[in-house]
Amino acid sequence: MPNRRDFLKLSALAVAATTGMPGFLARAAAQAGGDKTLVVIQLTGGNDGLNTLIPYSNGAYYAARPTIAIPKKDVLTLTPDLGMHPSLKPLMDLWDGGKLAWMENVGYPNPNRSHFASMAIWHTADPTQAQADGWIGRMAEKIGDPFCASNIGSSTPRALQADAFSLPSIDGIDGFQIKLPQGVDGAFEAMLGAPREGEADYLLRATRQLMKNTARVQQNVKKYKAGASYPDHKFGAQLRDTARLIAAGVGQRIIYLTLGSFDTHAGQRGEQDGLLGTLAGGLSAFYADLQKQGLADQVLVMGFSEFGRRVAENASAGTDHGQGSVMFALGNGVSGGIHGSSPDLEDLSMGDIKYRQDFRGVYAEGLQKWLKLDARSVLGGDFTGPGWVA
Repeated sequence: MPNRRDFLKLSALAVAATTGMPGFLARAAAQAGGDKTLVVIQLTGGNDGLNTLIPYSNGAYYAARPTIAIPKKDVLTLTPDLGMHPSLKPLMDLWDGGKLAWMENVGYPNPNRSHFASMAIWHTADPTQAQADGWIGRMAEKIGDPFCASNIGSSTPRALQADAFSLPSIDGIDGFQIKLPQGVDGAFEAMLGAPREGEADYLLRATRQLMKNTARVQQNVKKYKAGASYPDHKFGAQLRDTARLIAAGVGQRIIYLTLGSFDTHAGQRGEQDGLLGTLAGGLSAFYADLQKQGLADQVLVMGFSEFGRRVAENASAGTDHGQGSVMFALGNGVSGGIHGSSPDLEDLSMGDIKYRQDFRGVYAEGLQKWLKLDARSVLGGDFTGPGWVA
């Protein structure tokens, strides 16, 4: 019979082989509770809010952007003053159905134009940059389940890191399973059948639960049949995996995805136009899929970027790092429409839009009103949201 050292070694190998899923999965995913999921979309690089939600009736917008402004004739009209970028056309049906919300002038105190610093602030939900762990990681610790949230991608963002553990990153649902090296299957099964004590017993139970959870995911995703045709790009594939994971019913409260880069210092129209088209096409297919699966009432999507761009275009037909920007949300549970007043383009802060809505208020609504969790214990204070959750 293999000794304790061999058992620990092989068990650790199995844990490591599970696409980064930690051994803390001994606590069942069901402990997370609830049947609602929040999908968070990070628009990396600083998406230009003014060319996303366009103040097409404001002459100051066109004066500041003689080259890159979206012509009025191309704007997708939402209100007498605001409209969406034409690349977002796949989302118009959601808007018309009251299932798309825009939040204006979102930011945080003492804005920082550094990608690294600003993203860390959004990830930790701490403008003072004193927190080391992420807001989603703290949520997972409060719940006591390190499988209640996942990142769809190859590397775990700071938002999903916690003091006790780091939540899993799943590069692909099909690979989300235990794969033992060839020739050790028999020895591994024998070890699982042997009685253990102390830390070895804990690891034994953790490994069994790990195998049970991953097997459940694989069994359930095999039943999944896509209810929509996803665009043929990486973001579309990640959204499809998100739908598959939700359909598997393993208790995911938050699923995190990233799209970028929106760092449009030069040639912004071509770059941002394409990325917004990728975003809209993917999200339109994702919502249609959720409807087909009967899951549309259980899922909300919330999107953000670490900052907006300067109001005035630069000499390279682009925009430089700014401050306040827009956020979006979509799903059956949103309060559709525009939340917040449009930015005053005549009253700027060093050439930037002044923020009026603290992003932590937007987070708080997602946590408190949608996921039914204690937002204050996660965010470290009480923050008022713009009313985007119905």
